[in-house]
Amino acid sequence: MKYALIGCGRIATNHVKAVLNNGLEFAAVCDVDPQQMENLLAKHELEKDSSIARYTDYRKMVEEVRPELVGIATESGVHAQIALYCIDHGVNCIIEKPIAMSMKDADEIVRRSKEKGVKVSACHQNRFNIAVQETRKALEAGRFGKLSHGSVHVRWNRNKSYYDQAPWRGRWASDGGALMNQCIHGIDLLRWMFGDEVEEVYGQTRQQFHHYLEAEDVGMAVVKFKNGAIATIEGTTNVYPQNLEETLYIFGEKGTVKIGGKSTNNIDVWDFADEEARDDANKGLKEATSNVYGNGHTSLYADMIDAIEHDRKPYVDAAAGRNALELVLAIYKSQKEGVPVKLPLKDFESTDMAGEFDV
Repeated sequence: MKYALIGCGRIATNHVKAVLNNGLEFAAVCDVDPQQMENLLAKHELEKDSSIARYTDYRKMVEEVRPELVGIATESGVHAQIALYCIDHGVNCIIEKPIAMSMKDADEIVRRSKEKGVKVSACHQNRFNIAVQETRKALEAGRFGKLSHGSVHVRWNRNKSYYDQAPWRGRWASDGGALMNQCIHGIDLLRWMFGDEVEEVYGQTRQQFHHYLEAEDVGMAVVKFKNGAIATIEGTTNVYPQNLEETLYIFGEKGTVKIGGKSTNNIDVWDFADEEARDDANKGLKEATSNVYGNGHTSLYADMIDAIEHDRKPYVDAAAGRNALELVLAIYKSQKEGVPVKLPLKDFESTDMAGEFDV
């Protein structure tokens, strides 16, 4: 399957690993900065591979290479316009999070991909973590019983040097803040586990330490689900001195699970009323990861390849990406207006927050 990568920044190396692990035909790479392309290829000892074409214009690349699948790993602010161009040209897409910066663009990606018969996967790779998959199986088997409540905590550190690496970070038009960039994976897991249907969100965000940015460095929210469950979200890049944890708690009448580790990669608590033989393997489960991005990109790519080959929906589809974005934007809107926000959310975008933390 012919593949092309658009965007060669920090996360792109995980996409290249997934491409190589899945045996895709790596036909082209694209970035507005030619040196970024060469650095990325050299990191994977591919710099001398003349079969990988280099482009600085993704439109030209799509038209000349005609890939069957692209990975979009650019700055967040241009995810949607690149995705929509690829969809219109019949190219299947894996879009890094967030899939868009506005509800209008996210809804259009969902609509147009259906209309054109193109597969789109949102890159929420943590859904493939072993701990997450085991919890999902228990949930789908009804082992939790009625859900009571839950929470997600993304307690990480991002310092000035991180933001200096890429000027687009922390800007409303191109990135958003801690909730949109670092915490959206945990927010995706929370919404997915609790049935996806959100009734109302009340959120508060602040910019405590990162005054050189436009967006928030800490956010908290209370989420009311249509099934009656409630949950809290805490996301921040203010933890001293380094990343602490990304944890997800699920509390039901017959089960309690805490997924822990730095990126929801461990099982810290696994208790169910109906004990099963396999439960012993899940208690204390730890999945080794080399960084906070985890191991899920390879599995997400494998799923997408299979979805294309068998003409089925990807496990993490465009609607999943849309839903995660909607919850973040609802928190932003709640902060801006000072009141709870009802879902579904219409016509709101990250740039509506412009000036929120100006002194």
